[in-house]
Amino acid sequence: MGPPALCPGTFDPVTHGHLDIVRRASRCFDSVVVAVLENPGKEPLFSVEERMEMLREAVAEIDRVEVASFSGLLVDFARERGSRVVVKGLRAVTDFEVELQMAQMNTRLGGVETFLVPTSPQWSFLSSSLIKEVVRFGGDVSDLVPKAVAVRLEAKLEPGSPPVRKE
Repeated sequence: MGPPALCPGTFDPVTHGHLDIVRRASRCFDSVVVAVLENPGKEPLFSVEERMEMLREAVAEIDRVEVASFSGLLVDFARERGSRVVVKGLRAVTDFEVELQMAQMNTRLGGVETFLVPTSPQWSFLSSSLIKEVVRFGGDVSDLVPKAVAVRLEAKLEPGSPPVRKE
């Protein structure tokens, strides 16, 4: 089996849009590591352990996919895992601008190639930040995230609670 492809992100929380990209990557590469970023500069709703647990449940039925966490540079994590490929989803042109810069830096720093995959149309509007805001205002996101994630979101976010910082 070849080196894994990495699907990195904050996943706070994981959505069906994220899972769509992971499923599609798993059909193109021998294995996939969903790499959960521990970013001290962000204040996530869920701890890294909670995010990893939700992801493990969500990807359990996808063959050859594992979940791991990392902090620091993605290229360093890629080197540790023996990977030279990153797979990222694109929802809109604004995603492309950000992801292109990161892809070019990852190539320059560590020779890591990035595959940018358009998100499937039914998930192109999704973001973790939007999901949290909808739940905060009492909306139903049960068809946009795995069931276990919806339950955890409702337990953590009460309608009318303070806004979540953008990711």
